[in-house]
Amino acid sequence: MTINRRSFLGHAATGLSSMALLDLLQRDRLLAAQPIRPDILPTRPHAARPAHFSPKAKQILVIFCSGAMSHMDTWDYKPELAKRHGQPLPGANGLVTSQGQQGNLTRPLYPFRRYGQSGKRVSDLVSHIGEFADDICWVHSVKGKTNSHGPGENFMSTGFTADGFPSMGAWATYALGSENETLPAYVAIPDPRGKPQSSVNNWAPGFLPAAYQGVDFNSTNPVRNLARPASIPVAADRAARDLIQSLNRRQLERFPGDPDLAARIAAYQITGRMQSSIPAVSDLSREPAHILKMYGADDTKTKHKADYARNCILARRLLEKGVRFVQLFNGSYQTGGEGTSNWDGHKKLTAQYDVHGPIFNQPTGALLRDLKQRGLLEHTLVFCCTEFGRMPTFQKGASGRDHNPDGFTAWFAGAGVKRGHTHGTTDDFGWKAEQNPVTVHDLHATALHLLGLNHERLSYRQNGTERRLTDVHGHVIKEVLA
Repeated sequence: MTINRRSFLGHAATGLSSMALLDLLQRDRLLAAQPIRPDILPTRPHAARPAHFSPKAKQILVIFCSGAMSHMDTWDYKPELAKRHGQPLPGANGLVTSQGQQGNLTRPLYPFRRYGQSGKRVSDLVSHIGEFADDICWVHSVKGKTNSHGPGENFMSTGFTADGFPSMGAWATYALGSENETLPAYVAIPDPRGKPQSSVNNWAPGFLPAAYQGVDFNSTNPVRNLARPASIPVAADRAARDLIQSLNRRQLERFPGDPDLAARIAAYQITGRMQSSIPAVSDLSREPAHILKMYGADDTKTKHKADYARNCILARRLLEKGVRFVQLFNGSYQTGGEGTSNWDGHKKLTAQYDVHGPIFNQPTGALLRDLKQRGLLEHTLVFCCTEFGRMPTFQKGASGRDHNPDGFTAWFAGAGVKRGHTHGTTDDFGWKAEQNPVTVHDLHATALHLLGLNHERLSYRQNGTERRLTDVHGHVIKEVLA
């Protein structure tokens, strides 16, 4: 096609005006957010990297209550539910939910008391956490996307109900690395009784580089295949590692600039460093007796409580060492499903929570106390969550509550959030988020914001698509920010 003088000038004018329009749209923030890629050194994939803007928090501790904790029996006080105990749930005649048809309204199963200057009401089941009501920012209007445990855990941990997406911890460490290169940047601490229902999906890297997967271990189960075999002397082990390092250096000289080779060598090197650092941080024998007692780790009558308490101490120790992201699980599905091993109270909620509640209560309260008295809350964000909530009714033919993704509670504490603050509400019965509804994507956007990360610009190109933790959703909950 030939272009004459007139058409050339016309195309030039159109191009210049388009550039001017783009500049105006960019200045008015009307263009789609452009990705910010972290500058990652292949030889040091976990090296600390700058945030997008000044962060309020340097680290995150997620406390994940597996099994869908009942919010109206723990955090979300509903006096109307008690007043109308035994009556039908208004607007729900013949309602069928996850496990079947619903019966009548059932009052909160544990007494609620006021705590602190804020006067926040918290259930006796979680009284030790209630003592920190003035330090906690409560979000009572969370909405989920599914009423199934596995997809619900996926959604809370990754922002997607399907498998195969990166966890929140993987995104955080991909963006920021870690302040400590002798320990993993991201540690998942499963319940001592087993893994959550969605298992490693909760701490997987998805399509992000494998370096950003959470390393899972707890106080009773050390990292697999990390210890030196007893049959190999220390000197021989050290000599073998020195030889491997020498061969690796020679290989890098042959293939300079190969990022995959450099990343693999870096992975072996950090594994070598972890052989000494992880046993040291996992060794609780030097913890003073009063700390063990405060957490309940010295409880000889309730092994499950003592084991979870030791996991809470481990979480604190990892944060002290600068681990960027710690994910602590309370509740397991690998000990026979519903029972005393998690918060999934379908059939006999009171009998189950009477056992499981004390396992959670004292150790978690002690963890908050310990973080606060050591000054760790000043730069650590604590995020307590569950995969969805529970119904205000009992299931027909049972004395437990069914799954409810339409309204439940999560809470924050520590760096960057308001203290003794409540955001959003469910309706009078705790059934549906009513005032200031919050999505899981909003929770993720807020957590990333407190780490100094723009959730709309932290992305990874996968199969031609810009992927992010919050998908195409999510807003920072500005009302909870200090």
